Amino acid sequence: MRLGLFGGTFDPMHQGHLDVAEAARRALELSSVWVVPARVPPHRRPPTASAAHRFAMAAIACANAPGLLVSDLEMDDASPSYTEGTLNRMTSLGIDVRSLFLVTGADAFRDIQTWKGFPGILDRCHFVVVSRPGQSAPDLREQLPALAPRMVDAAREVPSTPAVMLVDAPTAPVSSTDVRRRLQAGNAVDDLVAPGVAAYIEKHGLYRNSSKDEA
Repeated sequence: MRLGLFGGTFDPMHQGHLDVAEAARRALELSSVWVVPARVPPHRRPPTASAAHRFAMAAIACANAPGLLVSDLEMDDASPSYTEGTLNRMTSLGIDVRSLFLVTGADAFRDIQTWKGFPGILDRCHFVVVSRPGQSAPDLREQLPALAPRMVDAAREVPSTPAVMLVDAPTAPVSSTDVRRRLQAGNAVDDLVAPGVAAYIEKHGLYRNSSKDEA
């Protein structure tokens, strides 16, 4: 069984997130992808929506996405959700992380050198890096030349040692910031998020102003 792990703030989860997870799942023939919302995301300001709301929206978004399962792995941890810590939690669950596929967008991976535990985390599991608008995965070879020897084009055959597998696939040109800004302006976001997510946001009045939305 090939297990993918896709962590993020998901504030809220949008079509671009779903596209990244699906592209990784298809390219590597992953049995499933665990979508892991961070309770306390690192490297950024506090989320607008509470952890409970973000988890609920991720669950709704993934409900009709084959192979995507939402995990509460990070929900009980009040400390920042660094990848290093997530891998440690997976190990504590008895999962061999060397066979794990950690999914991320190419825009996020571009800053991998700032991640806690770098470069050691690259030796712990496979990374699956999917192109995002404005940042193609193949371009990372030139942008991160020191890591280029680790990079391979994603294929069904997987290297025996942890590698950075590049997936050049189209993903929706949307960000969570785009979604929040449109909502703050009083506009619909049905074309940016799953229908159930749009309904959830409307029901709970999320993102209508800049203040933090609590559960």
